[in-house]
Amino acid sequence: MKRALAIAALTSLAACGGRAATTGNAAGFVPAQADASPGRYIKHVVIMVQENRSFDNFFATFPGAEGTTVGHTPPRKTANGTSTTYPLKKVVLAEHIQPNYKYKDYLHDYDGGKMDGFWTQNVQGHPGSILYQYVDPAQIAPYWSIAKQYVLADHMFQTVGSNSFPSHQDLIAGATTISEGKEVIDQPSAFPWGCDASVGTYTTVLTASGKYPLHGPFPCFEYRTMRDVLDEKGVSWKYYVSPVHSKAGLVWSAFAAIRAVRYGPEWNTNVSSPEKNVFADIAGGKLPAVSWVIPDFFNSDHSDTTTDTGPSWVTSVVNAIGNSPYWSSTVIVVVWDDWGGFYDHVPPPQYGFGSLGFRVPMLIVSPYAKRGYVAHKVYEFGSILKFVESTFGLASLGTTDVRARNFAGDVFDFSKSPRKFVPIAAKYSQTFFEHQPSSNMPVDSE
Repeated sequence: MKRALAIAALTSLAACGGRAATTGNAAGFVPAQADASPGRYIKHVVIMVQENRSFDNFFATFPGAEGTTVGHTPPRKTANGTSTTYPLKKVVLAEHIQPNYKYKDYLHDYDGGKMDGFWTQNVQGHPGSILYQYVDPAQIAPYWSIAKQYVLADHMFQTVGSNSFPSHQDLIAGATTISEGKEVIDQPSAFPWGCDASVGTYTTVLTASGKYPLHGPFPCFEYRTMRDVLDEKGVSWKYYVSPVHSKAGLVWSAFAAIRAVRYGPEWNTNVSSPEKNVFADIAGGKLPAVSWVIPDFFNSDHSDTTTDTGPSWVTSVVNAIGNSPYWSSTVIVVVWDDWGGFYDHVPPPQYGFGSLGFRVPMLIVSPYAKRGYVAHKVYEFGSILKFVESTFGLASLGTTDVRARNFAGDVFDFSKSPRKFVPIAAKYSQTFFEHQPSSNMPVDSE
């Protein structure tokens, strides 16, 4: 039985809303009905996946959100006696550090719910105090502008406390269950991360009995993903991803590890590379019903990129959709794949096997999104999948989407006509990204 069915389920929110889709203004708008589905309003869902930031790291001081500028530490001697707190330092976005964030690091940082293990991490020779930081809001102004105009979720938790490989799988499959009580966790033993891996490459497995790490299978999987439920219903989809031609890997794509896609026709039709193809599809009226948009490494917000282009990259896609006929029928979800090792003060809910990982930011952009709303309810990556399923009338994957809370009834107001799009200001333009050379690097190395 898959993980979600073996643990206590959360109560899901009922889906709400309904009207026939339009492309343009609010002509023909029909107020929401209690028994209507989001699909009467929404015809396109775009999931933008950024990298490696905890909620406190980006939104520690956002008004109305549960952030903090003071972190927990183990009891320690200071000049003024004993302390269990430490102030978070304000830093620039492009600070060049690479924290630790495998499953063992999650357990270490979590420290039984005390959230003070960050302090004793060794970060490339730096003390763990370097993890007690938050990014200067001026450095990520586009994200704050989006949050002030639309929705910021301050209790979005990654599916499991680990790094990018399982997190990107969770965003297409809800879990990485390879057999009952066994899930793939952490990154594979070598690049590339998927079916193109060299012979002998293996994954790490976590068991329901707590055994970790165990030698897992080759990283080419056969479990069901959103691709299956979308195809079964005839709903169009694409996965926009940067090409990677360096030694680091072939292509950094979650579907590169899904056998049916990697060795099927959809590898050439539904996996779209480079990621900037999304601009042409928006402009050309070819945006599919469901999209995943994975950034180039330089634009990913990863802490060791030494670039500041991530917020502008996200904004360019948002603005492209906002200024197109797709605006009135689209929801854009921006989420960060894992905490990246950075401090966060909120203990994740524990549901048993595969307990939720740390908080990450989630932004929801739509003409129906509540204005400047901070969503405090508990969400997880399965919530995004559940929203897609409810919007397009899909079957459930039967993984974490079963227990996850659907955010449809919380963050949207379908009783009002879609509001006009106001462009988000950003440092770098869409033209910059359309002409930006690929980094030829994987989005992440963990």
